[in-house]
Amino acid sequence: MVLKAEAILLDLDGTLVDSTDSIARCWLRWCRQFEVDPARLADAHGRTTADIVADLLPGHRVAAAMARIDELEIEDAGTVRPMPGAAELLAAIPAGRRAVVTSGNAVLAAARMSAAGLPAPAVVVTADDVIRGKPHPEPYLLGAERLGFEPARCVVVEDAPSGIAAARAAGMAVVGIASTHEARRLEADLVADSPAQVRVDGTGPLLVDVVVE
Repeated sequence: MVLKAEAILLDLDGTLVDSTDSIARCWLRWCRQFEVDPARLADAHGRTTADIVADLLPGHRVAAAMARIDELEIEDAGTVRPMPGAAELLAAIPAGRRAVVTSGNAVLAAARMSAAGLPAPAVVVTADDVIRGKPHPEPYLLGAERLGFEPARCVVVEDAPSGIAAARAAGMAVVGIASTHEARRLEADLVADSPAQVRVDGTGPLLVDVVVE
C-alpha cells in the first residue's frame, strides 16, 4: 500500500527521537519523589504531562508535580538520540509540507530535537499550543491548519496508540512506528520498525511507503 498526501505530520518521542530511556529515568525519579506506583504509568506514553499528572495526583499537588517532571526531563534531554532514519525522513519531505506534533512542551521538544541533531521544522505543535492533547484530534488538526492543508490530505507518522487515535479522529491516514509498542497494537495503515523503513517521494503529491530491507 502507498499512501498519498499533501503534508506529513510527525510525532516526536519514539518516532523521530529515541527518548524511551530518558523518559523512564525521569518518571521513575518523579514517582519516587511523589510516592506514585510506576505501574500506573503503563499507558501514559503519548499523552501530555498535564493529563498524566492530573490522573495521578490530587489537584493541589499538580502544579508542583508538573514543574518537577518538566525540570527532570529537560535536564536529561541531552541523552536523547535520533531514531534510525529520522534525519533522512525529515529531509525527504519538502519544508512547507512537514510538521512535528508532540505531547511534550515547547522547551522540551526543542531540547530533544537539538540533542538528536534534528532541525526543527517551521511548524511545531506542542502541548503549549492546545487545550486537549492526544488522543483528542486537536493537536493534529492544528498542525494541518498551520501548514495550510485539509486534514484528509495529511499522513501522520506515530508510535503511540494515543497518537494514532488522535490522527484517526482527525481523519488522517497513519504510518505506525513499532518502537514503543508492538506492531499489533498499532491500528495504522502501514507499520514500520523505524523511520528508516519509511520512504517519501516528494516530487509531486507526497507518496508514503514502508520498505523493509
